[in-house]
Amino acid sequence: ALAASGGGMAGPCSLPVLLLLLPGLAAGPAGMLQPRDTPSRERKELGGLWSFRADLSPGRDAGFAQRWYRRPLRQTGPVIDMPVPASFNDITQDPSLENYIGWVWYEKEVLLPPRWLQGDPAPRVVLRFGSAHYYSIVWVNGVQVVEHEGGHLPFEADISSVLQASPGSLCRITLALNNTLSPHTLPPGSIQYMSDKSRYPKNYFVQNIRFDFFNYAGIHRPVVLYTTPAAYIDDITVTTTSSDSAALVQYQVSVVGSTANSLSLSLRDQEGKVVATGDGPAGELKVLNPNLWWPYLMHENPGYLYSLEVKMQAQVGRALLEDVYTLPVGIRTVHVTSTQFLINGRPFYFHGVNKHEDADIRGKGLDWPLIVKDFNLLRWLGANSFRTSHYPYAEEIMDLCDAYGIVVIDESPGVGIKLPESFGNKSLQHHLAVMEELVRRDKNRPSVVMWSVANEPASELPPAAHYFKTVIAHTKALDPSRPVTFVTDANYALDRGAPYVDVICVNSYFSWYHDPGHLEVIPLQLTAQFENWYKTYQKPIIQSEYGADAVPGLHSDPPMMFSEEYQQALLREYHSVFDKKRKEYVIGELIWNFADFMTNQDTKRVLGNKKGIFTRQRQPKAAAFVLRDRYWKIANESSCLPPVITSHSLFL
Repeated sequence: ALAASGGGMAGPCSLPVLLLLLPGLAAGPAGMLQPRDTPSRERKELGGLWSFRADLSPGRDAGFAQRWYRRPLRQTGPVIDMPVPASFNDITQDPSLENYIGWVWYEKEVLLPPRWLQGDPAPRVVLRFGSAHYYSIVWVNGVQVVEHEGGHLPFEADISSVLQASPGSLCRITLALNNTLSPHTLPPGSIQYMSDKSRYPKNYFVQNIRFDFFNYAGIHRPVVLYTTPAAYIDDITVTTTSSDSAALVQYQVSVVGSTANSLSLSLRDQEGKVVATGDGPAGELKVLNPNLWWPYLMHENPGYLYSLEVKMQAQVGRALLEDVYTLPVGIRTVHVTSTQFLINGRPFYFHGVNKHEDADIRGKGLDWPLIVKDFNLLRWLGANSFRTSHYPYAEEIMDLCDAYGIVVIDESPGVGIKLPESFGNKSLQHHLAVMEELVRRDKNRPSVVMWSVANEPASELPPAAHYFKTVIAHTKALDPSRPVTFVTDANYALDRGAPYVDVICVNSYFSWYHDPGHLEVIPLQLTAQFENWYKTYQKPIIQSEYGADAVPGLHSDPPMMFSEEYQQALLREYHSVFDKKRKEYVIGELIWNFADFMTNQDTKRVLGNKKGIFTRQRQPKAAAFVLRDRYWKIANESSCLPPVITSHSLFL
């Protein structure tokens, strides 16, 4: 798997061989509903301190050879406390763990409520990981229950039979996690062994990557145990259409464990009033005078969500079981023309950011104070959107996007696809599986208006045509209701994937990576970029990345690279072109980046990437105020609200 560069010791080729030869399990169930407490379901969160041990053996395989999963991890050797959720890299003072590549082991012992193990039939007990990077194998009480490849999407296992076969109510959860990246993982990477014994220790290797952010590893999102009845609601799919006076909510519900005796649905507004009802596994609900889901700053009540309660009753043996699940539903439509992006029939202009799940100490670990702070900064900024660069973000973040009206371009982990071998059938099949997981997780979210299947791939290579044609067609088949794109930095005349996207998303760094220091070239080069892309494809364009590094507190007038003044000046040059082209076919601008973030150590990086308009600690640089003034001005120009909207009236 793809990972941050770091030195380590291992036997020749042992890491990739060990990773790739592990037996795979069958794909998970069709449904992956987010765990929720309901009258028929309970959750037990397993955050906090877990036991942790990195496998420091030469081949990184001692844990498997000695079967560490068969007994408590503390009995296998030294363990340390490791917080979950968090990346393990920055938690200790051990530099070898900061850059560790290979297998690490986590363990948590949990006492289960006796009621979870009783009844005829007993409840179904499910173990779910929000994400763990990159390759996971999970055991419960020494029994393997699930494997999963991929570091940014949830996976789960029904562990009921394992618990029923174990004496008592103790549940010992063991996770083996490998952060190695190969040319066929997503994102891709490669292990490079250094054979020159005069320069490197024996068996020394590094993880090479082709993306510019630190490849943090660990259990990054919540781990939960949850219950359902033995017969249960497995999946719900909703799509919506609307007119001036009514809306239709089409639904499909799948049930597992028995044929449902009855299946009823109730749609409630935010006051709890039932506005529509239905029954059966498929149908539609008609909502009169609906409250539509609007983006932030397009409506005085953005992010309006209904609650869809699905109730199932099923006979299992002599027991009549009932399962209840409630799904937030936003009523909105998305449509793309040759020059516009329409939400609920109105033109929408993306004025937003690119982000990372990244912060001091915790790395990519989910952190509620940081999440809430970021959303307050987004709304202070006047941002109405972001792209989940360069991987799917946590469900908890997506929940707030739905609730606050923040529009999302939902991106897969397809970053760093540069080598020809990463366009082969093995990589393609995994990419298709990842898109299935992503669509399954986020298909019902009103905030998600477009899928992005990749970022800056080598889309000029010949195999990229078949690769992206296949991935995009597969994604559209999974979800016909949303446009699909990928983000390119290739030449418009050479890009072999662009013919298949609905919206052109292009990254460019004029006067930074190209003609560094020459701000005067931006108007000509950026104008030519837009005109060439539009003339070739006749599709709307989003400037999906642009920006410059700025070291906070570094000042220069006239502006010099890496100063706050240069970052400001570069943004203003780009904005002058945006303002001309957004009257035609440019439908959005996303700054790179919302906040500074960590990268591999490099001569071009001083403690990470400094292109944030906020520091890594979320303090504003001068450019944040430039962007804030611009975004609120755009919001007031395009909003249906009175022009009295201010940057204080809608986010406090």
